[in-house]
Amino acid sequence: MQSSLIIYTDGGARGNPGPAATGVVILEGETKEPVERYGEFLGKQTNNYAEYMAVISGLKRASALHAKVVTFYCDSKLVVEQLNRNWKVKEPTLQKLFMEAYNLMQGFDRVVLTHVRREKNKEADAEVNKILDAQM
Repeated sequence: MQSSLIIYTDGGARGNPGPAATGVVILEGETKEPVERYGEFLGKQTNNYAEYMAVISGLKRASALHAKVVTFYCDSKLVVEQLNRNWKVKEPTLQKLFMEAYNLMQGFDRVVLTHVRREKNKEADAEVNKILDAQM
């Protein structure tokens, strides 16, 4: 059981839309020890779709690990600002993903979403590229 987790997420598409994947790196919140890292191929999707799916995947995994507090670091300002309810979600596909992520967030005591620059998110980005390279 992990009461607190740190999760780095990334999503990417080669072409927009194009072959897309997620990357998720989970660390134990107190010790910062690695818990797991993984990615998922999404088929042909947009970059923003992939970014949302990475957060949704991280939320589902955090729930399965029984986390109470989850801190996300994402390099998608759009996803972070929308999920923090600072920006409106206008695109219909993203509206559905927003609702799924928002509903999953309600299962935790606290979820913090922080935007980081791409260079601070290299491990999650590497997971995305590993998945995409395997599909090409």
